[in-house]
Amino acid sequence: MTHANLGPGVALLVVLGMVAPQRSPAAVADRPNVILIIADDVSWDDLGCYGNASARTPHIDRLADRGRRFDHAYLTASSCSPSRASIVTGRYPHNLGGASELHLPIAAHLPWFPRLLRDAGYFTGLVGKNHMVADSPAAGSHPQPNPFDLVESGKAQGNSGGHATWVDALRHRPQGKPFFFWFAAYDAHRDWDGDAEWRDAQYGPTHDPLHVRVPAAMIDDLPTRADLASFQNEVTRFDHFVGEVIRELELQSILDTTCVIVMADNGRPFPRAKTRLHDAGMKTPFVVHWPDAIRSPGVATTSLISAIDIAPTILAAAGITPPVTMQGVSFLPLLHEPMATVRRHAFSEHNWHDYEAHGRAVRSEGYLYIRNRRPALGWEGPADSVGSAAHRSLLSARIAGELSPVQADVLVAPRPAEELYRTNDDPEQIRNLVDDPAHAGAVARLRRLLDDWIETTHDSCPEAISRDAYDRQTGRALEIPSDAYRGTPPGSDRDAAAVDAPGPR
Repeated sequence: MTHANLGPGVALLVVLGMVAPQRSPAAVADRPNVILIIADDVSWDDLGCYGNASARTPHIDRLADRGRRFDHAYLTASSCSPSRASIVTGRYPHNLGGASELHLPIAAHLPWFPRLLRDAGYFTGLVGKNHMVADSPAAGSHPQPNPFDLVESGKAQGNSGGHATWVDALRHRPQGKPFFFWFAAYDAHRDWDGDAEWRDAQYGPTHDPLHVRVPAAMIDDLPTRADLASFQNEVTRFDHFVGEVIRELELQSILDTTCVIVMADNGRPFPRAKTRLHDAGMKTPFVVHWPDAIRSPGVATTSLISAIDIAPTILAAAGITPPVTMQGVSFLPLLHEPMATVRRHAFSEHNWHDYEAHGRAVRSEGYLYIRNRRPALGWEGPADSVGSAAHRSLLSARIAGELSPVQADVLVAPRPAEELYRTNDDPEQIRNLVDDPAHAGAVARLRRLLDDWIETTHDSCPEAISRDAYDRQTGRALEIPSDAYRGTPPGSDRDAAAVDAPGPR
């Protein structure tokens, strides 16, 4: 293990475990330990506990059976680093400085919750994927203290998934103080390495392409099924190492005093998922397991939460008052009462991720309302998805005139400037109701709600936002100078990183 000096940096699918080694129940309640386990690029319905009969995720499913499954948990961005930056700061992407866009840093003055835990006496560690950095401080200012005592890759020979040393980190942590771990897998990000590193004795047989579930937005053919099978292998491998963490907690006799949350950073890297504002991109699996705190275990909650609520929840559980910079709210009440309400609205963003884009969404009243400030451009997905076998099958089917409406939506351009869906009635979000007179009142209310959020949080759509860096047909990088595509990040022209107001909640 290495103890690293790291300016804030992190990653996300979350198993958030609040654990306390060799401590009395009273002390555990006062100073819970925390484990945050993050999977990469997994949609809410890629797990068995969310109804996917072809998924093999027994360990996470067991946590859901004994804990609390959240059926309406939403990310702020379906894009790796903006989503993770949002989680670690409890802020919307456009309120983070450049970090609203992929691979850009978080404004230097913003506190990260692991650092606040460390300041309060926690041992903090990041094991696995680290996809977060802080911007350089302003002249005359000092950088913030490091958020993590321990930083390591989590990789080992024969396992590049980022989870090989999670259990070792648990076993070798310092004793006598509470701890926080951010465990971040590389599974299930493309390109797939799980197939080459597969171990039947640990993970069971690989997934049979003939028996995987094919989402409605994809073509049901063998290339797509093989692509999905490799993806599901990585989801299963991730689940195995979640199980290893749970087993270690049991061996240390601290599972009952441990809170475990499972979630994802963004949707699966397939058509109409990753980077999309629709549910396959923005709705995350979210499972909490904490026997000492959860009442009515096994009962799911349909209450709305946002990814920006994770940081204030962890801090509240640790007895730390969240800073004013955090725009989220604690969802601890939902562990006691699954029917409670902690927020009425959840907002999400789609900014640059390989391609020029600017979309905003709000979920409220059972609706999803989307506003697109670049309707002339398509929402094909990220470059890794555009270059996939599943995407090529869609292109072939379009030439043959065989696309269903939801499949055609992957490739359509121009796109609607506004979209409205009743998500419970239309889980694939196919029927755009924005021009339906029966829903005119909802459209008007949600337009005002989004306008209020944009104005209050100082969001913006600069004219010169970042442009395409990849070909939209092939997913290959364009031959342009490095960073020549970069423009003005949303919110930066209105100094949104200095704004703490959360807008409607």
